[in-house]
Amino acid sequence: MRILDKNDIQNNFDFDKAVEAIRMAYISASTDNASIAPVGHLSFPDNNGDCHIKSGHIKGDDFFVIKIATGFYDNPSLGRPSSNGVMVVFSATSGEPVALLKDEGWLTDMRTGIGGAITTIELAPNNAKNVLLIGTGLQCRFQADCLSRLSPDIYQYSVWGRSLRNAKKACEDLSSKGLDIKPATDLEEGVKKADIIITTTPSTEHIVRNSWVSASTHITAIGADSLGKQELDTDLLHRADLLVSDLNSQSLDHGEFQSIKETRSALSPIEIGNIFNKTEGGRLSEESVTIADLTGIAPQDIAISGTVLL
Repeated sequence: MRILDKNDIQNNFDFDKAVEAIRMAYISASTDNASIAPVGHLSFPDNNGDCHIKSGHIKGDDFFVIKIATGFYDNPSLGRPSSNGVMVVFSATSGEPVALLKDEGWLTDMRTGIGGAITTIELAPNNAKNVLLIGTGLQCRFQADCLSRLSPDIYQYSVWGRSLRNAKKACEDLSSKGLDIKPATDLEEGVKKADIIITTTPSTEHIVRNSWVSASTHITAIGADSLGKQELDTDLLHRADLLVSDLNSQSLDHGEFQSIKETRSALSPIEIGNIFNKTEGGRLSEESVTIADLTGIAPQDIAISGTVLL
């Protein structure tokens, strides 16, 4: 069995190859070409942490993947990263383990960043200029970095966080990558000015209010990935012209859209894989409010593992 540590993985990683693989992973999930197990969750409320176990197989692939990822959100104050984890790759023909990817959560962070970026680009209004990132952790950085690398447009970025100091640090890190970015000191004002909003927090109550969001806005919601998490006002979800998920079964169960599934019993968001596959439409007009809820799916883990191993 091959064992790769984080340095090995980063040295073997091909960003462009991963982008296309993750796009195809979304399509496989939405076209019944992937076997995806229910997500396992462990919660550690006393330590502001959680653990997710995701696994799946894309039809025709020689391997399947089981991924364990953790998020302990107070770790940065202790000098530790908030995310960690490993991926284990097995042969789909013999069941033998073929690789242990000791990525320390890096592959999960990168595939989440890429998934968010390609979804944002697909759904954002054509004239979008201002991007607001809510949250100051690793995903703030991955989302902004991936979006800037993939978008043909040059955006103006801002970062809001409960800690202005952390927002400034995120801006410093991203500015060093060439982004035009500054901290946002007032969340309401930042939301009102934004054409694209990317939420990356583990919040359990809404941060973004419906009344703040202008027409012609796209929101990519990353943070709600387990029961009880919520970043967006439910009135905003009801108002949206288009709701998009990475996988409806996950989004309605433990993603951002869990908060409205009881009041909208017939709710069926469009899956992003079907938009990429051109079997469903995306943004309806420049004036539309669109919301994408990305919980993270196992085919993304399979796809990004393959770009390292193959």
